[in-house]
Amino acid sequence: MYLPPVFREERPETLHALIRAHPLATLITAGAAGLIANLVPFILVDSGGKGTLRAHIAKANDQLESLRAGAETLVIFHGPEAYITPSWYVSTKEHARVVPTWNYLVVQIRGTPRVFDDAEWVRTQVEALTASQESRRAEPWKVSDAPAEFISGQLGAIIGIEIPIATIEGKWKVSQNRSGADREGVKEGLRSEGLSEMAKLVGGDR
Repeated sequence: MYLPPVFREERPETLHALIRAHPLATLITAGAAGLIANLVPFILVDSGGKGTLRAHIAKANDQLESLRAGAETLVIFHGPEAYITPSWYVSTKEHARVVPTWNYLVVQIRGTPRVFDDAEWVRTQVEALTASQESRRAEPWKVSDAPAEFISGQLGAIIGIEIPIATIEGKWKVSQNRSGADREGVKEGLRSEGLSEMAKLVGGDR
């Protein structure tokens, strides 16, 4: 990933927070079938070191062959993003030497996958993923709320994935390379368009 120092984010707690807030990631593998990419929801387990990603995919998924082969895998988590217009910059009026850009947050993870074709492991993972999304609801849905035979059939069609994190990189491109006046203009422009989350990031809330 192209990563100028000004945009580099290295704090583990910040990187992990983005993963948990935006768990639907792009899983990329390269194998005999070539490059394959799929959107997959992950959970992050603090297992020591840099952590471990866990997920599941359909047994019919063509990507499974590459995962079984154990080649290095790339997982990309995307956070908030926003188009930035030069009209928000104070410097546009001063010298007009400006161009549009895009602000965004991204975390890239590399690791060697392990595959688990074990009903108990897969059920535990599915329950953990479900709980991570349902726990904020007034009446959380649980896997056990569905008929046992139905869940058993569903679990039989999926397989578990675990990726111990070998490397993790974060890029927080939130106008750090602009002047203070330009950043204020970007922050106000984002707020005017209802993009308060990115506005906070531009304002230094990381």
